[in-house]
Amino acid sequence: MTQTLSLQGESNEAGEAAETDVTAEAGAEAAAAVNAGIQADLRRTGINPDFWYPVAVAAKIRKGKTFAATFAGERIALYRGESGAVYALEDRCAHRQVPLSMGVVEGDVLRCCYHAWAYRGNGRISQIPYLPKGAGRPPRGVRAYPVKEAYGFVFVFPGDPDKAEVTPLPDLPQFSSPKHKTMTFSRTVACHYSFMHENLLDMNHQFLHRGIVGRIQPKLLGYTSDAQSVEARYLFTHGGGKRNRGANLLAADGIKGGASKPDVVTITTGYPYQTLQLVPENAELPAFSLWVAYVPEDAGQRTNHVYGLLMIEKPPIPGAIHAAWPLIRRFTEGVFAEDRMAVEAEQRAWDEQGEDWNHEVFPLILDVRDVLRNNGVPIRPGLCASAGSCGSATSCGVATA
Repeated sequence: MTQTLSLQGESNEAGEAAETDVTAEAGAEAAAAVNAGIQADLRRTGINPDFWYPVAVAAKIRKGKTFAATFAGERIALYRGESGAVYALEDRCAHRQVPLSMGVVEGDVLRCCYHAWAYRGNGRISQIPYLPKGAGRPPRGVRAYPVKEAYGFVFVFPGDPDKAEVTPLPDLPQFSSPKHKTMTFSRTVACHYSFMHENLLDMNHQFLHRGIVGRIQPKLLGYTSDAQSVEARYLFTHGGGKRNRGANLLAADGIKGGASKPDVVTITTGYPYQTLQLVPENAELPAFSLWVAYVPEDAGQRTNHVYGLLMIEKPPIPGAIHAAWPLIRRFTEGVFAEDRMAVEAEQRAWDEQGEDWNHEVFPLILDVRDVLRNNGVPIRPGLCASAGSCGSATSCGVATA
């Protein structure tokens, strides 16, 4: 199946339309490859910037302080003004290109640490202290990103700012529900974000977690897919072996576990986010829900930062969730560590081989690859892969299937 990749531009709120780094030549090459029946290499497909992405845990951005964030190689200076509002600016001073994240917050203004140029939250220059009266100041400042604070994260909109107001944040009603307690995750993983989608959606890899969850027997009950999403439903049956106490608590089986009942697990890639819900047998509501975003950090998108929210239904016994919290945290961290080991190994293989040698047989994963490929954008030319594997004309966005 051949797919078309859309090219995305960027807009500058500071009054300057930012030039796109995706060249016309790269777009022409991608289009020609599609017409020739060559499928884009998913691992060279960039994430679409026209969505809201978390780039920091909100609690880490203290009032009057700065924070250096990144999105796909774009350095972003976050700062919280004295008003409590968070601002997001391109992380460079228009003067000498020194990172603004090294600067000083004064009120709701960010001042560069070098020559004290001051910037408002919209990216415009508010003061150049030593500029003589009557002298003209630079007409433009730096790019400002639309920014929102929600669910304990700071979200930015890296794409076209005109689309920010009509693009909703993810809807997570359980986050603020008094019936749930939320566990937050923030980790960097050294792989392309697509490996993360595949890992969570393909539950046939439970053998990897046999030391933590025992012998889990996943059965695919069915799945649906469309242009922007893939949703799969599995029946999880415990086939023996020792099961972690944290797993029992998370699945609402109690600390001793007893006879584990089957669970229905629903996993959805709804571009660009991913969700998972576990519903125990005969239960009406999920025992827990997971929301996760995989945000590329580097320009070549070989690493991603995982921002996750695990919303757990509180048991009827008051305070029980607090006693169980350390066990649940230890269990989830253990599962994540094993998954990270696997996906980083996949990335290393791709880097060594210079292309995707995977022989995928699971139709569900083939479908999610199409969703990620079709909704993504070409990675900027020259930044699409590790050193030594970008030599060919087709290396920026396309490769043989």
